[in-house]
Amino acid sequence: MVGVKTHTLSAIAPATTTSTTTATFVSAVKRRHARRAEAASAVEVDRRVEDMGKKSVYSQASFMQWTIADAVYVVRFHWIPCLFAFGLLFFMAVEYTLRMVPSTSPPYDLGFVATRSLHRLLQSSPQLNTLFAALNTVFVAMQTTYILWTWLIEGRPRATISALFMFTCRGILGYTTQLPLPQGFVGSGVDFPVGNVSFFLFFSGHVAGSVIASLDMRRMKRWEMAYTFDVLNALQAVRLLGTRGHYTIDLAVGLGAGILFDSLAGKYEDSKRKKTTHFAVSSPNNGVIKEPLLVSCATN
Repeated sequence: MVGVKTHTLSAIAPATTTSTTTATFVSAVKRRHARRAEAASAVEVDRRVEDMGKKSVYSQASFMQWTIADAVYVVRFHWIPCLFAFGLLFFMAVEYTLRMVPSTSPPYDLGFVATRSLHRLLQSSPQLNTLFAALNTVFVAMQTTYILWTWLIEGRPRATISALFMFTCRGILGYTTQLPLPQGFVGSGVDFPVGNVSFFLFFSGHVAGSVIASLDMRRMKRWEMAYTFDVLNALQAVRLLGTRGHYTIDLAVGLGAGILFDSLAGKYEDSKRKKTTHFAVSSPNNGVIKEPLLVSCATN
């Protein structure tokens, strides 16, 4: 029996040794292949780096990959930037071919040229000019009333904040560059502002205030009121050009300023809303959530 057991163990031992040797060999082969793969990968990376060094910067530029199909796609689906690109080239040509207005001459304003007939009419009809000025002043009062109403009555201060931003910036710019009154200015005692008091030309607060009110009306889906304000704003712009109360650039920048400061007021509200969310309170009358400006005032 002892002999049999010894024979059995002696028979198993060679098999175990053979298995261990095989596993060691396989492991060594795998490591060798792994090292070869790493070496090949390193060689490939070095080759790519070398190829990149040989290629010029322009051969890897984005525009080198463009095709005719890409150009057609851009023209079809991005025609607005294409139009602006054409405008850039056109006005570059105009800029370098049009002679500058002499310092001894009044500024050239295309809006003044377009409203030349209206200007002569207002000069010859003081009563009509006074009527238009009075209507314009009523429109300014409408803008002011609506903007204050949105804050004091409806509890939405965005339009008011926007107007405060806008008029502050207008005052700074108007004082920084004090432009002379346009030649042929037709004033009125019922106009606002009256006379030449703080007559900051750049930019038009009349136009910017109307834009701020109109944008707020659109947010509240008061479409008819917004369209009415837009039409009145356009008539106001024509009247200001006809009276030489503003240059065309004042009106155009006033339009952009209204949009800009409305956007900035919205960003201001968003930043404050994140800080004061836990202070939000509900109105007992209609359940409307008060906006950050009112919430901060109520909690102080």
